[in-house]
Order: sequence, then C-alpha cells, then structure tokens
Amino acid sequence: IPLYTKFMKDILTKKGKYIDSESIMVGGNCNAMIQRKLPEKFKDPKSVTIPCTIGNESVGKTLIDLGASINLMPLSLCRRIGNLKINPTKMTLQLTDRSITRPYEVVEDVLVKVHHFTFPVDFVIMDIEDAEIPLIL
Repeated sequence: IPLYTKFMKDILTKKGKYIDSESIMVGGNCNAMIQRKLPEKFKDPKSVTIPCTIGNESVGKTLIDLGASINLMPLSLCRRIGNLKINPTKMTLQLTDRSITRPYEVVEDVLVKVHHFTFPVDFVIMDIEDAEIPLIL
C-alpha cells in the first residue's frame, strides 16, 4: 500500500491522534470562508494615482494602469524634465476609439522613483495638448 494511501486511511479511520497543543493563525480570507460571511466590499477607486519623481522633477499624479503594455508621457513633461535621450520611432498606436496615432518619440531607461524604490522605465512620448494629463505607468 503506498505511503500516502496508508496515511489517508489512518486519518479517515481515526487511528491518527489529534494534537491539540498547536494553534494555527488563519488569514482574513480563510477566516471569512470558515465563518461563512462575505468579506467587506470596498468602493471602486476608479483610477489609481501615485506620486513619483523623475530626476529632480516631481510628478504629482501618475496613473497606474495594470492592463497597459506601454508607458505614456506627455511631450510637455518630457521637455520639463530635460536631459532625456529621445529616440525616433516608427510605432503607431491604435487607441480605444479605434483611431490610429503616431507617438512623438520614445525615451528608454528613464529612472522613475516611487517612494523609496527606483525603476527603469521606457516611455512613449505623445504630443498631447492638455498639460494636466498624467503619466501612465
């Protein structure tokens, strides 16, 4: 008889002894399942923004988009930051309204500081008229 089968058979036939001296901490999600009550629902934050810093320039609101496959930066912010190595690109982007647009340029390996973490990020620079458009990470 395989070892696992023997172990299960012993437990199911009450041959194994129950050790009462151990206490096990149960996490919040498991606790809700055991007590058969639903966890508290939180409101939808709509868009999640965080403050970040690029070089000496503090970017107040940066939109976090977990579904995005590219990071966007407005041209006005790119010019404010300065000293970024801008590379030409032949990329085209199809937006959600199915319109096709061409980015201005691409900037690679920009050091973005969020709290005390620093990440190298590649940005697609878009010539957007509204200066209040946030970065999209």
